Amino acid sequence: MAGRSALIFHGTGGSPDVCWYRWLAGRLTARGYAVEVPHHPGLNFEPIATFLPKVLDAHSFDEETVLVGHSGGAALLLAILQHIDVTVAQAILVAGYCTPPNIEQEPVLQPEYDWAAIRSHVRDIYFINSRIDPYGCDDRQGRAMFERLGGTQIVRNDGHFGDHDQPYERFELVDRLIA
Repeated sequence: MAGRSALIFHGTGGSPDVCWYRWLAGRLTARGYAVEVPHHPGLNFEPIATFLPKVLDAHSFDEETVLVGHSGGAALLLAILQHIDVTVAQAILVAGYCTPPNIEQEPVLQPEYDWAAIRSHVRDIYFINSRIDPYGCDDRQGRAMFERLGGTQIVRNDGHFGDHDQPYERFELVDRLIA
């Protein structure tokens, strides 16, 4: 095995340089992880059927991989987990969702999910959502995924956990959840 690795996926319209992504990458790197914070500008703009193969080709996944996704990046993790052929160590979905959270188009969502396949491809899964999220990526979305996949649901009152109008430079909780 190549050792512990982590992939941190930004949200819709985001980049690796917003909110807590680089901070978390630095924390994990200091603990011996090989960390990628890729920029995928097509996330949630390009249909998942054509976008997902590009993501799968661009990254590798193994039993020591930790996946972290925020917002649209968390929704992307569901598709990744469904379509990889290995069981990763951990997935943390921050402000994630599995159904349209608002009236916007959500090309990152699949028409349906193979929940058993998703569950079989991750050993430890967390859902972190807020009670009130400006985009609808709230605790009800987290509950919908938790009920299908198990794992751990964490509900906070922290909005979207980082956005253009919500500075969120550190995310201690996510750092602590990663072994």
